[in-house]
Amino acid sequence: MSATDYDLVIVGGGITGASTAWDASLRGLKVALLEKDDFAHATTSGSSKLVHGGLRYLVNGELKLVRESLRERRIWENVAPHMVHPLPFVIPTYGWGMKGPLVLGLGLALYDLLSFDRNWLSDDDKKLPGFRRLSKGKALDLVPSLRREGLTGAMIYYDCQMFAPERLCLECIEGAVEYGADVANYAEVTGFTTEAAFGRGVKVTGVTVMDEVTGATHTIRGRVVVNAAGPWADKTMAMADETPARRLIRSKGIHIITRDLSGTHALAIQSAIGGHFFVIPWRGYTIIGTTDTVFEDDPDELGVTEKDIEDFLRVVNDGLPGLHLKREDVIHFYAGIRPLVDTTPQEVPGVEQGESAKEAEKKDSYNASRAAEVYDHAPEDAIDGLISAIGGKWTTSRHLAEQVVDLALKKLGKSAKCETQCTPVYGGDMARLKTYVERAQKRHAHLAPDIVENLVNFYGSRIDEVLATADERQGERDVLLKRLAPDNPVIGVQVVHAVRHEMAQHLDDVIFRRTGLGTLGHPGVPVIKQVAELMGRELGWDETALANEISGTVRLFETIPGR
Repeated sequence: MSATDYDLVIVGGGITGASTAWDASLRGLKVALLEKDDFAHATTSGSSKLVHGGLRYLVNGELKLVRESLRERRIWENVAPHMVHPLPFVIPTYGWGMKGPLVLGLGLALYDLLSFDRNWLSDDDKKLPGFRRLSKGKALDLVPSLRREGLTGAMIYYDCQMFAPERLCLECIEGAVEYGADVANYAEVTGFTTEAAFGRGVKVTGVTVMDEVTGATHTIRGRVVVNAAGPWADKTMAMADETPARRLIRSKGIHIITRDLSGTHALAIQSAIGGHFFVIPWRGYTIIGTTDTVFEDDPDELGVTEKDIEDFLRVVNDGLPGLHLKREDVIHFYAGIRPLVDTTPQEVPGVEQGESAKEAEKKDSYNASRAAEVYDHAPEDAIDGLISAIGGKWTTSRHLAEQVVDLALKKLGKSAKCETQCTPVYGGDMARLKTYVERAQKRHAHLAPDIVENLVNFYGSRIDEVLATADERQGERDVLLKRLAPDNPVIGVQVVHAVRHEMAQHLDDVIFRRTGLGTLGHPGVPVIKQVAELMGRELGWDETALANEISGTVRLFETIPGR
Protein backbone atom coordinates (compact mmCIF):
# COMPACT_ATOMS: atom_id res chain seq x y z
CA MET A 1 0.00 0.00 0.00
CA SER A 2 2.88 2.38 0.73
CA ALA A 3 4.03 1.94 -2.89
CA THR A 4 0.66 3.01 -4.35
CA ASP A 5 -0.88 6.43 -4.99
CA TYR A 6 -4.54 6.40 -3.96
CA ASP A 7 -7.44 8.64 -4.87
CA LEU A 8 -9.01 8.00 -1.46
CA VAL A 9 -7.50 6.88 1.86
CA ILE A 10 -10.17 5.97 4.41
CA VAL A 11 -9.41 5.97 8.14
CA GLY A 12 -11.76 3.57 9.95
CA GLY A 13 -13.13 0.12 9.15
CA GLY A 14 -16.58 0.37 10.70
CA ILE A 15 -19.72 0.59 8.58
CA THR A 16 -19.12 4.24 7.58
CA GLY A 17 -15.62 3.51 6.29
CA ALA A 18 -16.72 0.20 4.77
CA SER A 19 -19.65 1.79 2.92
CA THR A 20 -17.39 4.61 1.69
CA ALA A 21 -14.80 2.14 0.39
CA TRP A 22 -17.51 0.09 -1.33
CA ASP A 23 -19.13 3.14 -2.95
CA ALA A 24 -15.85 4.73 -4.06
CA SER A 25 -14.53 1.47 -5.52
CA LEU A 26 -17.71 0.91 -7.49
CA ARG A 27 -17.28 4.42 -8.92
CA GLY A 28 -13.78 3.59 -10.16
CA LEU A 29 -11.63 5.30 -7.52
CA LYS A 30 -8.43 3.72 -6.22
CA VAL A 31 -9.14 3.20 -2.53
CA ALA A 32 -7.17 2.31 0.60
CA LEU A 33 -8.92 1.57 3.92
CA LEU A 34 -7.06 1.41 7.25
CA GLU A 35 -8.48 0.13 10.56
CA LYS A 36 -6.55 0.24 13.84
CA ASP A 37 -8.27 -2.82 15.29
CA ASP A 38 -10.39 -5.39 13.46
CA PHE A 39 -13.06 -4.43 10.94
CA ALA A 40 -16.43 -3.68 12.61
CA HIS A 41 -14.95 -4.16 16.09
CA ALA A 42 -16.61 -1.21 17.86
CA THR A 43 -19.85 0.72 17.26
CA THR A 44 -20.71 -1.29 14.16
CA SER A 45 -20.96 -4.58 16.07
CA GLY A 46 -22.20 -2.96 19.30
CA SER A 47 -25.56 -1.93 17.86
CA SER A 48 -29.11 -3.14 18.56
CA LYS A 49 -28.95 -5.02 15.21
CA LEU A 50 -31.77 -2.84 13.86
CA VAL A 51 -32.24 -1.25 10.45
CA HIS A 52 -35.03 1.15 11.24
CA GLY A 53 -36.59 4.48 10.47
CA GLY A 54 -36.37 5.82 14.00
CA LEU A 55 -39.98 6.21 15.06
CA ARG A 56 -39.04 8.34 18.07
CA TYR A 57 -37.27 10.89 15.85
CA LEU A 58 -40.75 11.95 14.72
CA VAL A 59 -41.27 13.38 18.21
CA ASN A 60 -38.24 15.64 17.62
CA GLY A 61 -39.69 16.73 14.27
CA GLU A 62 -36.79 15.14 12.33
CA LEU A 63 -38.96 14.15 9.37
CA LYS A 64 -36.06 14.37 6.92
CA LEU A 65 -33.97 11.93 8.98
CA VAL A 66 -36.91 9.52 9.33
CA ARG A 67 -37.62 9.59 5.60
CA GLU A 68 -33.93 9.05 4.80
CA SER A 69 -33.80 6.13 7.24
CA LEU A 70 -36.92 4.49 5.85
CA ARG A 71 -35.61 4.73 2.29
CA GLU A 72 -32.27 3.27 3.36
CA ARG A 73 -34.05 0.46 5.22
CA ARG A 74 -35.62 -0.63 1.92
CA ILE A 75 -32.27 -0.37 0.10
CA TRP A 76 -30.54 -2.59 2.67
CA GLU A 77 -33.33 -5.17 2.31
CA ASN A 78 -32.75 -5.20 -1.43
CA VAL A 79 -28.94 -5.26 -1.55
CA ALA A 80 -28.41 -7.54 1.49
CA PRO A 81 -31.38 -9.95 1.41
CA HIS A 82 -29.60 -12.60 3.51
CA MET A 83 -28.77 -10.09 6.23
CA VAL A 84 -31.73 -7.71 6.63
CA HIS A 85 -35.15 -9.07 7.58
CA PRO A 86 -38.59 -7.68 8.54
CA LEU A 87 -39.36 -7.51 12.25
CA PRO A 88 -42.78 -6.73 13.80
CA PHE A 89 -42.77 -4.39 16.81
CA VAL A 90 -45.42 -4.15 19.54
CA ILE A 91 -45.91 -0.80 21.30
CA PRO A 92 -48.37 -0.80 24.21
CA THR A 93 -50.73 2.16 24.55
CA TYR A 94 -51.66 3.69 27.89
CA GLY A 95 -54.52 6.08 28.64
CA TRP A 96 -55.82 8.45 26.00
CA GLY A 97 -53.16 11.14 26.02
CA MET A 98 -49.66 11.25 24.47
CA LYS A 99 -49.15 7.52 25.09
CA GLY A 100 -52.63 6.60 23.95
CA PRO A 101 -53.81 4.93 20.73
CA LEU A 102 -54.93 8.13 18.99
CA VAL A 103 -51.60 9.99 19.21
CA LEU A 104 -49.54 6.87 18.55
CA GLY A 105 -51.84 5.93 15.66
CA LEU A 106 -51.27 9.33 14.05
CA GLY A 107 -47.51 8.94 14.47
CA LEU A 108 -47.54 5.46 12.93
CA ALA A 109 -49.74 6.64 10.07
CA LEU A 110 -47.13 9.31 9.32
CA TYR A 111 -44.37 6.67 9.65
CA ASP A 112 -46.15 4.49 7.07
CA LEU A 113 -46.70 7.49 4.82
CA LEU A 114 -43.00 8.37 4.94
CA SER A 115 -42.18 4.76 3.99
CA PHE A 116 -44.45 4.81 0.92
CA ASP A 117 -41.79 2.90 -1.05
CA ARG A 118 -41.23 0.22 1.59
CA ASN A 119 -42.53 -2.59 -0.60
CA TRP A 120 -40.58 -1.75 -3.74
CA LEU A 121 -38.78 -5.05 -3.21
CA SER A 122 -37.99 -8.07 -5.36
CA ASP A 123 -38.55 -10.57 -2.52
CA ASP A 124 -42.19 -10.73 -1.40
CA ASP A 125 -41.11 -12.15 1.98
CA LYS A 126 -39.39 -8.85 2.73
CA LYS A 127 -42.50 -6.70 2.32
CA LEU A 128 -43.66 -4.75 5.36
CA PRO A 129 -47.38 -4.37 6.21
CA GLY A 130 -48.79 -1.12 7.56
CA PHE A 131 -49.43 -0.68 11.29
CA ARG A 132 -52.50 -2.08 13.02
CA ARG A 133 -54.11 -1.79 16.44
CA LEU A 134 -54.56 -4.58 19.01
CA SER A 135 -57.16 -4.69 21.78
CA LYS A 136 -56.04 -4.78 25.42
CA GLY A 137 -56.81 -8.50 25.60
CA LYS A 138 -54.86 -9.39 22.48
CA ALA A 139 -51.95 -7.22 23.61
CA LEU A 140 -51.75 -9.14 26.90
CA ASP A 141 -52.08 -12.47 25.09
CA LEU A 142 -49.09 -11.50 22.96
CA VAL A 143 -47.05 -9.88 25.76
CA PRO A 144 -48.21 -11.04 29.21
CA SER A 145 -45.41 -9.11 30.95
CA LEU A 146 -46.82 -5.68 30.02
CA ARG A 147 -47.65 -3.20 32.79
CA ARG A 148 -51.45 -3.47 33.15
CA GLU A 149 -52.30 -0.20 34.90
CA GLY A 150 -53.87 2.12 32.32
CA LEU A 151 -53.22 -0.28 29.41
CA THR A 152 -55.61 0.44 26.53
CA GLY A 153 -54.15 -1.92 23.90
CA ALA A 154 -51.15 -1.94 21.59
CA MET A 155 -49.97 -1.13 18.09
CA ILE A 156 -48.01 -3.39 15.76
CA TYR A 157 -45.70 -1.80 13.20
CA TYR A 158 -42.75 -3.11 11.16
CA ASP A 159 -39.05 -2.33 10.88
CA CYS A 160 -36.04 -4.54 10.08
CA GLN A 161 -33.12 -6.19 11.82
CA MET A 162 -29.72 -7.53 10.77
CA PHE A 163 -28.67 -11.11 11.23
CA ALA A 164 -25.04 -10.07 11.87
CA PRO A 165 -24.06 -6.37 11.51
CA GLU A 166 -20.33 -7.11 11.71
CA ARG A 167 -20.62 -9.51 8.76
CA LEU A 168 -22.64 -7.03 6.72
CA CYS A 169 -19.89 -4.47 7.32
CA LEU A 170 -17.27 -7.00 6.23
CA GLU A 171 -19.26 -7.74 3.08
CA CYS A 172 -19.14 -4.05 2.12
CA ILE A 173 -15.36 -4.21 2.57
CA GLU A 174 -15.11 -7.44 0.56
CA GLY A 175 -17.18 -5.81 -2.18
CA ALA A 176 -14.73 -2.90 -2.22
CA VAL A 177 -11.77 -5.28 -2.46
CA GLU A 178 -13.45 -7.12 -5.33
CA TYR A 179 -13.47 -3.79 -7.20
CA GLY A 180 -9.81 -3.00 -6.51
CA ALA A 181 -9.62 -1.51 -3.01
CA ASP A 182 -6.69 -2.32 -0.71
CA VAL A 183 -7.60 -2.76 2.95
CA ALA A 184 -5.73 -3.45 6.18
CA ASN A 185 -6.89 -4.16 9.71
CA TYR A 186 -4.60 -3.73 12.73
CA ALA A 187 -3.12 -0.71 10.96
CA GLU A 188 -3.34 2.39 13.14
CA VAL A 189 -3.22 5.82 11.56
CA THR A 190 -0.94 7.94 13.76
CA GLY A 191 -0.86 11.19 11.80
CA PHE A 192 -1.31 13.01 8.50
CA THR A 193 1.27 13.97 5.93
CA THR A 194 0.79 17.49 4.58
CA GLU A 195 2.27 20.07 2.24
CA ALA A 196 1.77 23.81 1.97
CA ALA A 197 -1.38 24.63 0.01
CA PHE A 198 -1.53 27.34 -2.62
CA GLY A 199 -2.75 30.52 -0.97
CA ARG A 200 -3.43 29.42 2.62
CA GLY A 201 -3.30 26.52 5.03
CA VAL A 202 -2.14 23.02 4.20
CA LYS A 203 -3.12 20.14 1.98
CA VAL A 204 -3.32 16.61 3.37
CA THR A 205 -1.35 14.25 1.13
CA GLY A 206 -1.73 10.99 3.04
CA VAL A 207 -1.37 9.32 6.42
CA THR A 208 1.31 7.70 8.55
CA VAL A 209 0.25 4.27 9.75
CA MET A 210 1.69 1.76 12.19
CA ASP A 211 1.35 -1.95 11.43
CA GLU A 212 0.11 -3.36 14.76
CA VAL A 213 1.37 -6.84 13.81
CA THR A 214 4.99 -5.97 12.94
CA GLY A 215 5.39 -2.55 14.57
CA ALA A 216 6.63 -1.05 11.29
CA THR A 217 5.52 2.46 10.25
CA HIS A 218 4.49 3.32 6.70
CA THR A 219 3.27 6.34 4.75
CA ILE A 220 0.17 5.85 2.59
CA ARG A 221 -0.38 8.53 -0.03
CA GLY A 222 -3.85 9.74 -1.01
CA ARG A 223 -5.24 12.74 -2.87
CA VAL A 224 -8.18 12.83 -0.47
CA VAL A 225 -8.31 11.39 3.07
CA VAL A 226 -11.64 10.44 4.67
CA ASN A 227 -11.92 10.39 8.44
CA ALA A 228 -14.52 7.68 9.17
CA ALA A 229 -13.25 6.80 12.64
CA GLY A 230 -16.64 6.81 14.40
CA PRO A 231 -16.18 7.47 18.14
CA TRP A 232 -12.53 8.30 17.43
CA ALA A 233 -13.36 10.83 14.67
CA ASP A 234 -12.61 13.91 16.79
CA LYS A 235 -9.31 12.39 17.93
CA THR A 236 -8.44 11.81 14.28
CA MET A 237 -9.41 15.39 13.44
CA ALA A 238 -7.13 16.59 16.23
CA MET A 239 -4.14 15.00 14.45
CA ALA A 240 -4.64 17.59 11.72
CA ASP A 241 -5.90 20.48 13.85
CA GLU A 242 -5.50 20.75 17.63
CA THR A 243 -8.78 22.67 17.86
CA PRO A 244 -11.10 21.06 15.30
CA ALA A 245 -14.29 22.92 14.48
CA ARG A 246 -16.46 19.85 15.18
CA ARG A 247 -16.96 18.07 18.51
CA LEU A 248 -18.51 14.72 19.34
CA ILE A 249 -20.74 13.57 22.15
CA ARG A 250 -20.00 9.90 22.84
CA SER A 251 -23.09 8.07 24.03
CA LYS A 252 -22.64 4.65 25.64
CA GLY A 253 -25.30 2.04 25.01
CA ILE A 254 -25.29 -1.37 26.65
CA HIS A 255 -27.32 -4.42 25.64
CA ILE A 256 -28.07 -7.63 27.46
CA ILE A 257 -28.93 -10.98 25.90
CA THR A 258 -31.29 -13.39 27.63
CA ARG A 259 -33.63 -16.27 26.88
CA ASP A 260 -36.44 -15.97 24.33
CA LEU A 261 -38.94 -13.54 25.87
CA SER A 262 -41.18 -12.31 23.07
CA GLY A 263 -41.33 -14.96 20.35
CA THR A 264 -41.32 -13.46 16.86
CA HIS A 265 -42.28 -9.92 17.95
CA ALA A 266 -40.04 -7.14 19.21
CA LEU A 267 -41.31 -4.77 21.88
CA ALA A 268 -40.80 -1.02 22.16
CA ILE A 269 -41.25 -0.18 25.85
CA GLN A 270 -41.22 3.06 27.82
CA SER A 271 -39.83 3.00 31.35
CA ALA A 272 -40.64 5.73 33.86
CA ILE A 273 -37.09 5.62 35.23
CA GLY A 274 -34.93 5.19 32.14
CA GLY A 275 -36.47 6.19 28.82
CA HIS A 276 -37.39 3.67 26.14
CA PHE A 277 -35.82 0.31 25.34
CA PHE A 278 -36.34 -2.52 22.87
CA VAL A 279 -36.91 -6.22 23.51
CA ILE A 280 -35.73 -7.86 20.29
CA PRO A 281 -35.87 -11.52 19.22
CA TRP A 282 -32.53 -12.52 17.68
CA ARG A 283 -31.34 -15.96 16.61
CA GLY A 284 -33.51 -17.78 19.17
CA TYR A 285 -32.62 -15.45 22.05
CA THR A 286 -33.60 -11.92 23.10
CA ILE A 287 -31.58 -8.72 22.98
CA ILE A 288 -32.69 -5.97 25.35
CA GLY A 289 -31.27 -2.52 24.72
CA THR A 290 -30.21 0.11 24.91
CA THR A 291 -29.01 2.60 27.50
CA ASP A 292 -28.00 6.12 26.52
CA THR A 293 -25.43 7.87 28.72
CA VAL A 294 -22.61 10.25 27.87
CA PHE A 295 -19.26 8.42 27.87
CA GLU A 296 -16.32 10.67 28.69
CA ASP A 297 -13.52 8.10 28.92
CA ASP A 298 -11.27 6.92 26.10
CA PRO A 299 -13.35 4.89 23.60
CA ASP A 300 -10.72 2.14 23.83
CA GLU A 301 -11.69 1.66 27.49
CA LEU A 302 -15.33 0.83 26.77
CA GLY A 303 -16.86 -2.14 28.57
CA VAL A 304 -19.85 -3.25 30.62
CA THR A 305 -19.73 -3.09 34.42
CA GLU A 306 -21.87 -5.06 36.86
CA LYS A 307 -23.46 -1.75 37.85
CA ASP A 308 -24.38 -1.10 34.20
CA ILE A 309 -26.24 -4.42 34.12
CA GLU A 310 -27.85 -3.90 37.52
CA ASP A 311 -29.07 -0.40 36.62
CA PHE A 312 -30.41 -1.52 33.25
CA LEU A 313 -32.25 -4.51 34.73
CA ARG A 314 -34.01 -2.07 37.08
CA VAL A 315 -35.16 -0.06 34.04
CA VAL A 316 -36.30 -3.19 32.17
CA ASN A 317 -38.25 -4.54 35.15
CA ASP A 318 -39.88 -1.15 35.61
CA GLY A 319 -41.03 -1.10 31.98
CA LEU A 320 -42.03 -4.78 31.93
CA PRO A 321 -42.87 -5.65 35.55
CA GLY A 322 -44.03 -9.15 34.59
CA LEU A 323 -40.53 -10.21 33.51
CA HIS A 324 -38.79 -10.20 36.92
CA LEU A 325 -35.40 -10.47 35.22
CA LYS A 326 -32.43 -11.20 37.48
CA ARG A 327 -28.67 -11.04 36.93
CA GLU A 328 -28.53 -14.81 36.39
CA ASP A 329 -30.93 -14.42 33.45
CA VAL A 330 -28.30 -12.39 31.56
CA ILE A 331 -26.52 -14.81 29.21
CA HIS A 332 -24.36 -12.18 27.52
CA PHE A 333 -23.88 -8.40 27.33
CA TYR A 334 -22.08 -5.91 25.13
CA ALA A 335 -21.64 -2.18 24.69
CA GLY A 336 -21.26 0.30 21.88
CA ILE A 337 -20.60 4.03 21.55
CA ARG A 338 -22.77 6.25 19.39
CA PRO A 339 -20.72 9.14 17.98
CA LEU A 340 -23.17 12.06 17.97
CA VAL A 341 -22.44 15.42 16.36
CA ASP A 342 -22.27 17.95 19.20
CA THR A 343 -24.51 20.85 18.25
CA THR A 344 -24.49 22.22 21.81
CA PRO A 345 -23.07 25.74 21.99
CA GLN A 346 -20.10 26.28 24.30
CA GLU A 347 -22.35 28.03 26.80
CA VAL A 348 -25.40 25.86 27.25
CA PRO A 349 -28.58 27.94 27.64
CA GLY A 350 -30.75 27.10 30.63
CA VAL A 351 -27.93 25.79 32.78
CA GLU A 352 -28.95 26.12 36.40
CA GLN A 353 -26.87 27.81 39.08
CA GLY A 354 -23.92 25.63 40.06
CA GLU A 355 -24.51 23.16 37.23
CA SER A 356 -21.76 22.72 34.67
CA ALA A 357 -22.30 22.80 30.91
CA LYS A 358 -21.00 19.23 30.78
CA GLU A 359 -23.69 18.11 33.24
CA ALA A 360 -26.38 19.85 31.20
CA GLU A 361 -25.03 18.20 28.07
CA LYS A 362 -25.24 14.80 29.78
CA LYS A 363 -28.94 15.25 30.35
CA ASP A 364 -29.56 15.66 26.65
CA SER A 365 -27.57 12.84 25.00
CA TYR A 366 -30.79 10.82 24.66
CA ASN A 367 -32.37 13.61 22.61
CA ALA A 368 -29.27 14.48 20.57
CA SER A 369 -29.87 14.10 16.86
CA ARG A 370 -28.71 10.95 15.07
CA ALA A 371 -28.22 12.97 11.89
CA ALA A 372 -24.81 12.73 10.25
CA GLU A 373 -22.53 15.42 8.88
CA VAL A 374 -20.06 15.36 6.01
CA TYR A 375 -17.49 17.98 6.97
CA ASP A 376 -15.03 19.48 4.50
CA HIS A 377 -12.06 20.82 6.48
CA ALA A 378 -10.95 23.23 3.73
CA PRO A 379 -13.34 26.20 4.19
CA GLU A 380 -13.19 26.58 8.01
CA ASP A 381 -9.96 24.86 9.06
CA ALA A 382 -7.85 25.67 5.95
CA ILE A 383 -7.00 21.98 5.62
CA ASP A 384 -7.60 20.78 2.09
CA GLY A 385 -7.89 17.13 1.10
CA LEU A 386 -9.52 16.03 4.38
CA ILE A 387 -13.19 15.04 4.78
CA SER A 388 -14.72 13.88 8.06
CA ALA A 389 -17.87 11.74 8.17
CA ILE A 390 -19.25 12.19 11.67
CA GLY A 391 -22.35 11.05 13.53
CA GLY A 392 -25.14 9.17 11.84
CA LYS A 393 -26.60 5.72 12.41
CA TRP A 394 -26.18 2.21 11.00
CA THR A 395 -29.26 2.46 8.82
CA THR A 396 -28.14 5.60 6.98
CA SER A 397 -24.44 4.68 6.64
CA ARG A 398 -24.75 3.85 2.93
CA HIS A 399 -26.26 7.26 2.16
CA LEU A 400 -23.66 9.03 4.32
CA ALA A 401 -20.96 7.27 2.28
CA GLU A 402 -22.65 8.39 -0.95
CA GLN A 403 -22.39 12.02 0.20
CA VAL A 404 -18.74 11.56 1.21
CA VAL A 405 -17.81 10.09 -2.17
CA ASP A 406 -19.75 12.81 -4.01
CA LEU A 407 -17.62 15.43 -2.23
CA ALA A 408 -14.40 13.47 -2.79
CA LEU A 409 -15.12 13.21 -6.52
CA LYS A 410 -15.73 16.96 -6.67
CA LYS A 411 -12.34 17.56 -5.03
CA LEU A 412 -10.70 15.14 -7.46
CA GLY A 413 -12.34 16.78 -10.47
CA LYS A 414 -14.09 13.53 -11.41
CA SER A 415 -17.67 12.47 -11.98
CA ALA A 416 -19.38 9.10 -11.47
CA LYS A 417 -22.82 8.08 -10.25
CA CYS A 418 -23.39 6.17 -7.02
CA GLU A 419 -24.33 2.51 -7.55
CA THR A 420 -24.56 1.09 -4.04
CA GLN A 421 -28.34 1.61 -3.88
CA CYS A 422 -28.80 -0.98 -6.65
CA THR A 423 -25.72 -3.24 -6.31
CA PRO A 424 -25.91 -6.34 -4.09
CA VAL A 425 -23.35 -6.48 -1.32
CA TYR A 426 -20.73 -9.24 -1.44
CA GLY A 427 -23.00 -12.27 -0.90
CA GLY A 428 -26.26 -10.45 -1.62
CA ASP A 429 -26.75 -11.60 -5.20
CA MET A 430 -29.90 -13.71 -4.91
CA ALA A 431 -33.60 -13.39 -5.65
CA ARG A 432 -35.79 -14.84 -2.89
CA LEU A 433 -33.85 -15.78 0.24
CA LYS A 434 -36.12 -18.67 1.22
CA THR A 435 -35.78 -20.26 -2.22
CA TYR A 436 -32.02 -19.73 -2.22
CA VAL A 437 -31.70 -21.53 1.14
CA GLU A 438 -33.78 -24.48 -0.10
CA ARG A 439 -31.69 -24.82 -3.26
CA ALA A 440 -28.45 -24.55 -1.31
CA GLN A 441 -29.61 -27.31 1.02
CA LYS A 442 -30.29 -29.58 -1.96
CA ARG A 443 -26.95 -28.67 -3.58
CA HIS A 444 -25.09 -29.48 -0.36
CA ALA A 445 -27.12 -32.47 0.78
CA HIS A 446 -23.98 -33.91 2.45
CA LEU A 447 -24.31 -31.17 5.09
CA ALA A 448 -27.09 -30.88 7.67
CA PRO A 449 -29.84 -28.39 6.69
CA ASP A 450 -29.15 -26.12 9.70
CA ILE A 451 -25.47 -25.89 8.74
CA VAL A 452 -26.34 -24.81 5.19
CA GLU A 453 -28.94 -22.31 6.40
CA ASN A 454 -26.39 -20.79 8.79
CA LEU A 455 -23.83 -20.57 5.97
CA VAL A 456 -26.37 -18.69 3.80
CA ASN A 457 -27.19 -16.35 6.68
CA PHE A 458 -23.51 -15.50 7.12
CA TYR A 459 -22.19 -15.62 3.55
CA GLY A 460 -25.25 -15.35 1.30
CA SER A 461 -24.55 -16.27 -2.30
CA ARG A 462 -20.83 -16.80 -1.52
CA ILE A 463 -21.23 -20.02 0.45
CA ASP A 464 -19.61 -22.13 -2.27
CA GLU A 465 -16.45 -20.03 -1.97
CA VAL A 466 -16.36 -20.71 1.77
CA LEU A 467 -16.92 -24.45 1.37
CA ALA A 468 -14.26 -24.58 -1.38
CA THR A 469 -11.69 -23.60 1.28
CA ALA A 470 -12.07 -27.14 2.67
CA ASP A 471 -10.51 -28.49 -0.53
CA GLU A 472 -7.55 -26.09 -0.72
CA ARG A 473 -5.26 -28.53 1.06
CA GLN A 474 -5.37 -32.28 0.72
CA GLY A 475 -6.87 -34.29 3.55
CA GLU A 476 -8.61 -31.38 5.33
CA ARG A 477 -12.13 -31.69 3.93
CA ASP A 478 -13.67 -34.17 6.37
CA VAL A 479 -12.32 -32.39 9.44
CA LEU A 480 -13.27 -28.87 8.27
CA LEU A 481 -16.86 -29.79 7.39
CA LYS A 482 -17.59 -30.98 10.94
CA ARG A 483 -19.45 -28.92 13.56
CA LEU A 484 -17.36 -27.23 16.21
CA ALA A 485 -19.97 -28.28 18.80
CA PRO A 486 -22.84 -30.79 18.58
CA ASP A 487 -25.58 -28.16 19.01
CA ASN A 488 -23.96 -25.42 16.92
CA PRO A 489 -24.19 -25.02 13.11
CA VAL A 490 -20.73 -23.39 12.76
CA ILE A 491 -18.19 -25.67 11.05
CA GLY A 492 -14.40 -25.67 10.98
CA VAL A 493 -14.03 -24.42 7.42
CA GLN A 494 -15.51 -21.07 8.49
CA VAL A 495 -12.57 -20.56 10.85
CA VAL A 496 -9.96 -21.46 8.25
CA HIS A 497 -11.71 -19.34 5.60
CA ALA A 498 -11.68 -16.37 8.01
CA VAL A 499 -7.89 -16.61 8.35
CA ARG A 500 -7.03 -17.34 4.72
CA HIS A 501 -9.54 -15.07 3.00
CA GLU A 502 -11.01 -12.60 5.51
CA MET A 503 -7.92 -11.23 7.28
CA ALA A 504 -8.73 -12.63 10.73
CA GLN A 505 -5.58 -12.05 12.82
CA HIS A 506 -6.75 -12.84 16.35
CA LEU A 507 -9.03 -15.36 18.03
CA ASP A 508 -11.69 -12.80 18.93
CA ASP A 509 -11.88 -11.73 15.26
CA VAL A 510 -13.27 -15.18 14.45
CA ILE A 511 -15.26 -15.79 17.64
CA PHE A 512 -17.12 -12.46 17.49
CA ARG A 513 -16.91 -11.01 13.98
CA ARG A 514 -16.40 -13.78 11.39
CA THR A 515 -18.58 -16.63 12.70
CA GLY A 516 -20.80 -15.16 15.42
CA LEU A 517 -19.79 -17.99 17.79
CA GLY A 518 -19.48 -15.60 20.72
CA THR A 519 -22.23 -13.09 19.98
CA LEU A 520 -24.83 -15.05 21.98
CA GLY A 521 -22.56 -15.62 24.97
CA HIS A 522 -19.65 -17.87 25.92
CA PRO A 523 -19.64 -20.84 23.51
CA GLY A 524 -17.62 -22.96 25.96
CA VAL A 525 -13.89 -23.44 26.45
CA PRO A 526 -13.74 -26.57 24.20
CA VAL A 527 -15.16 -24.57 21.24
CA ILE A 528 -12.84 -21.61 21.86
CA LYS A 529 -9.87 -23.99 22.12
CA GLN A 530 -10.82 -25.74 18.85
CA VAL A 531 -11.04 -22.41 17.03
CA ALA A 532 -7.70 -21.30 18.52
CA GLU A 533 -5.99 -24.50 17.40
CA LEU A 534 -7.37 -24.20 13.85
CA MET A 535 -6.18 -20.58 13.71
CA GLY A 536 -2.87 -21.39 15.35
CA ARG A 537 -2.01 -23.90 12.64
CA GLU A 538 -2.71 -21.27 10.00
CA LEU A 539 -0.87 -18.41 11.71
CA GLY A 540 1.99 -20.30 13.34
CA TRP A 541 1.07 -19.63 16.97
CA ASP A 542 3.25 -21.32 19.57
CA GLU A 543 1.89 -22.54 22.93
CA THR A 544 2.36 -19.13 24.56
CA ALA A 545 0.56 -17.26 21.75
CA LEU A 546 -2.23 -19.85 21.81
CA ALA A 547 -2.72 -19.46 25.57
CA ASN A 548 -2.66 -15.65 25.31
CA GLU A 549 -5.25 -15.64 22.54
CA ILE A 550 -7.56 -17.94 24.51
CA SER A 551 -7.27 -16.00 27.78
CA GLY A 552 -7.70 -12.67 25.99
CA THR A 553 -10.88 -13.87 24.28
CA VAL A 554 -12.35 -15.42 27.44
CA ARG A 555 -11.89 -12.05 29.22
CA LEU A 556 -14.22 -10.42 26.66
CA PHE A 557 -17.12 -12.41 28.17
CA GLU A 558 -16.51 -10.83 31.58
CA THR A 559 -17.64 -7.48 32.97
CA ILE A 560 -15.02 -4.81 33.65
CA PRO A 561 -14.40 -3.22 37.06
CA GLY A 562 -16.72 -0.29 37.72
CA ARG A 563 -15.45 3.19 38.42
